[in-house]
Amino acid sequence: GGFVFALEKRGYVKAGPWTPEAAAEHPEAGADIVGVNCHFDPMTCVKTVAMMKAGVEKAGLKAHYMTQPLAYHTPDCCCQGFIDLPEFPFALEPRILTRWEMQHYAREAYKAGIRYIGGCCGFEPYHIRAVAEELATERGILPEASQKHGVWGSGLEMHTKPWVRARARRDYWERLKPASGRPLCPSMSTPDSWGVTKGHTELMQQKEATTAEQLRPLFRKADGKH
Repeated sequence: GGFVFALEKRGYVKAGPWTPEAAAEHPEAGADIVGVNCHFDPMTCVKTVAMMKAGVEKAGLKAHYMTQPLAYHTPDCCCQGFIDLPEFPFALEPRILTRWEMQHYAREAYKAGIRYIGGCCGFEPYHIRAVAEELATERGILPEASQKHGVWGSGLEMHTKPWVRARARRDYWERLKPASGRPLCPSMSTPDSWGVTKGHTELMQQKEATTAEQLRPLFRKADGKH
């Protein structure tokens, strides 16, 4: 079996223990895989799993390691991750990683000793293809979908515009800082941080549809924070 943490920012997990020590508990319980899933961006997850791996090894234990991060940049998240961002869930597209950033994620995850390298919310097929292409040498095979394009933009060599042909190289895409094209938008958001978490009465589920009367105080609270 496996065990996946829904991580919290700065290396803490939901149950409270410091990540390396918490990770060490689960191989002892028979888990084959230790890792993190969702809520944060790829590099936050990679760094967290690296901490978990250190804790497992310090305890003299062994495990396989995995990551399934978001496909969104989340440097401004609080402890509950992207669900606190005002863009969640229907306006997150400007935060999506490029395919080249996904290749960087795959390489860093592999270097950290992670061998189950996947994705969660926001991942598209071209993201998974980028992960597979970055690790093609290690895997011994390119994904089938790689037949549809040239790696690292090599297909641009035949473009009619010379300035676009000049982009047919890896270092161009690795150095690029993509613009959003949104002149009035900030680079980061202010998370809602309502302080509502597990066990709070506002998280109680109900079978009936939420009424307008129940929604009004939530709207007022939200409007007061923005």
